[in-house]
Amino acid sequence: MSGIDFRIEETTIQKIHEAMKEGRTSCRSIVEEYLRRIEAYDKKGPSLNAVILINPKALKEAEEIDSAFRKHGPIGPLHGIPVLLKDNVETGDMVTTSGSLALKNYLPDDDAFIVKRLKTAGAIILAKANMHEFAIWGESVSSVLGQVLNPYDLTRTPGGSSGGTGAGMAANFAAVGIGTDTINSIRSPASACSCVGIRPTIGLVSRDGICPYSLDQDTAGPICRTVEDAVRVLDVIAGYDPADPETAWAVGNIPPTYTNFLCPDGLQGKRIGVLWSLFGDKPEHEEVNFAVKRSLNAMKDGGAVLVDVDEPIDTNYLTSEVSVHLHTLKDDLEFYLRSCGEKVKYHTISELIDSGEIHPSIVENMKAAAILGRNSDAYKTRMLKRLTLRTQIMKLMADLKLDAFVYPHQKRLVVPVGEPQVERNGVLGSVTGFPAITLPGGFSHPTKTAPEGVPIGLEILGRPWSEGALISIAYAFEQRTFCRKPPYSTPPLG
Repeated sequence: MSGIDFRIEETTIQKIHEAMKEGRTSCRSIVEEYLRRIEAYDKKGPSLNAVILINPKALKEAEEIDSAFRKHGPIGPLHGIPVLLKDNVETGDMVTTSGSLALKNYLPDDDAFIVKRLKTAGAIILAKANMHEFAIWGESVSSVLGQVLNPYDLTRTPGGSSGGTGAGMAANFAAVGIGTDTINSIRSPASACSCVGIRPTIGLVSRDGICPYSLDQDTAGPICRTVEDAVRVLDVIAGYDPADPETAWAVGNIPPTYTNFLCPDGLQGKRIGVLWSLFGDKPEHEEVNFAVKRSLNAMKDGGAVLVDVDEPIDTNYLTSEVSVHLHTLKDDLEFYLRSCGEKVKYHTISELIDSGEIHPSIVENMKAAAILGRNSDAYKTRMLKRLTLRTQIMKLMADLKLDAFVYPHQKRLVVPVGEPQVERNGVLGSVTGFPAITLPGGFSHPTKTAPEGVPIGLEILGRPWSEGALISIAYAFEQRTFCRKPPYSTPPLG
C-alpha cells in the first residue's frame, strides 16, 4: 500500500485512522513518509538536529501493526500512530541518552510506564528526540547531538528542554510527541514551535522510567500539533502507577476520557483571569503582547469573561527563589544513575562534571546542584514558599470566581541560538504543580530569517485536576483562531 492518496503533513490521529479504515494508507506507509521527512530535513536541508535515534525496527513493527489490523481491527486508541519520544524517557529496546554522551550506550532494562501505555494503545515509537542535556534548561543543546534549531527561524532555539520534540512535531516528523517538564520544558517548545503542550497536574502521569531533574516538579506530557491529538495522548498516558507513588493522587481525579471536554463552545461563560504581571512592558515584549492581546479578544468573542488580575507575580523570582530544581537534582539524578548499575559509567554529579562527557552549558548548574540537597534549610524554605504560592493562586481563583488564568508563555520571542532562555512564565505551573496548557497564539512579524514570523504561545493555567476545564477552553480557542501554521523550512516532499 503506497499511501499515495494520503498526506502526512499536518495530519491528525483521527485522519490517520480514517485513512487506514478506508484503505488509503497503512502504518508502514505512514512510518515510511515520516522517515522520509526526517531524512530530508533533520541532518540535511535546514538540519534541525531534532532526532537522536530512529527506531531501527520501526518498519517491522509497523508491518506487525498492519497485520494485526487486518486480522482484528485497531489495537487501541493510538493504533499505528508514530510517536516522537524525548530521549530521557526509557525504551527497553533503544538506548536512552538523556542528551548526554555520558549515557550514550545506556540501554534500559525495560520501557518507561508511559511507553508501555503508548505501545499497549497501539502506538509505535518512531524516534528518540534531542533535548537540553539532562533536561537542564531550555535551549535544547546536548553533548550527544548538539543544538536543535527552530524550524520557523533557523537562527533561534526551539525552546526547551523538550526542543527536539517541539521542533520535530512542528516539522511533521511524527504524528504525536512526548516531552517532560520540570520548569517550562513541555510548554516552552510548544510556544516556540506553534504546537500544543500539556503539563498535567503532578501525579496525573507517571515518571517511572524517566531520567529525573526534580521529582518535586517533574512530569511528562504530550506535545502535538492540535489540542485534540494532545488530549488523545493524555488519555492514554494518564493513570495510577504503583512505581510512582505520586500518581496515587490521580485516583478518582481522572474522567473516563478527556475527549469529552473537546467542546467548540468551551469558552462560553468561562471566567478567565488575565495575569498582567506576566506580560512585559518593554520594546522587546511588543510582538508577544500584540499577539496575546489579539488572542484575548478571540476568547472574549467566544463567550469568555475576561477578568483583569493585577496580582504582582514575578516569575523570575519564582525560578530563582522558589523552584527546587537545583536543590533536588543531585538527590534525584544520582539515585537514578545508581539504579542503572553497571550499565552507566558515572553515578554521581561530580563524576559527570569530571567526565568531559557533558555539554558545557550544564556544568555550572551541575556544580551548583552538587552542594545542594533536600536536607538543607534552603530547600525547606523554598518548599514553604511553594505552599504559600499554591494557596495564593487558589485564593485568587476563589475570590475572583475564575476557571483559569491566561498569560503569554514567554514574555518575549524565543531567544536566538547562543543566548540563554529568558522571561518564561511556565514556572508558575511547575512550582505549584498545577496543570497548564500552552497552544499557538499567533506569530511575530515576518523577518528575513523568519519569513512566516516566530511562533508565540498562549498559556492557560488552572486548579489541580482541572485538565478538563483547561482542555475545553483551549479547544474552543483553537477552533476559533487556528493560529498554527507549518514551518517554511520543511515543506511537503514531492
